[in-house]
Amino acid sequence: MTNATPQLVVHRDKELMAQAAAARLITRIVDAQAARGTASVVLTGGRNGNALLAAIAASPARDAVDWARLDLWWGDERFVPAADPERNAVQARAELLDAVPLDPARVHEMPASDGMDGSDVEAAAARYAQELAKAAGPGERLGVPAFDVLLLGVGPDTHIASLFPEHPGVRETELTVVGVRGAPKPPPTRISLTLPAIRAAREVWLLAAGEDKAGAVALALSGPGELQAPASGAYGRGRTLWLLDRAAAERIPPQLYPPASA
Repeated sequence: MTNATPQLVVHRDKELMAQAAAARLITRIVDAQAARGTASVVLTGGRNGNALLAAIAASPARDAVDWARLDLWWGDERFVPAADPERNAVQARAELLDAVPLDPARVHEMPASDGMDGSDVEAAAARYAQELAKAAGPGERLGVPAFDVLLLGVGPDTHIASLFPEHPGVRETELTVVGVRGAPKPPPTRISLTLPAIRAAREVWLLAAGEDKAGAVALALSGPGELQAPASGAYGRGRTLWLLDRAAAERIPPQLYPPASA
């Protein structure tokens, strides 16, 4: 199995999916910390990303994580003021981050529109790329850390992070972070990791739940190409997991993809 070959895990409903994904992520973080002393995770926003964080907050197993030795990054962010409740980082803090003893220096939020770069989203994206490069180890590809797990929500149009079908960001092959203008869903201005940066992760997990995601999941897994379906271009160096509920998986031919191992 190649790293680009996705493994599917299908749960009965979105609540069970969130709980199971939370348990899986806690285990992965603990294993990484045991192996290397630290762990690095890229968070995603949206209803499934936030549900996952809430499930971690509610899990007794969360105390197995050494939160002070965890680096947190984001796959994308809405380019709005830092305190805006629409920001993924603000929502993540409300669901989990404010409840665990993280090292503030290891929580790497994307710049806000009232930050050092003002309204210049390209400069803000470049600033985040520099922060990633500083954290990258020797030999790590592209100048980004080898994230242990990179989480992505899948939109009904197959977008991931803030990489939308046929938009310039999904075509980017050199930069690790891009400013996004004219996004088809509000707010129109965003910051996003690029596909090359996403593919630097050891594991990429794509989350989708609900009937409104079924068409996107089936399309992305049918191999149309990343320009038409950005989610099809998201895969990890070692593993690619699609974590789904039954409603999101209902249009996938079951014989096409092997189930994930534990």
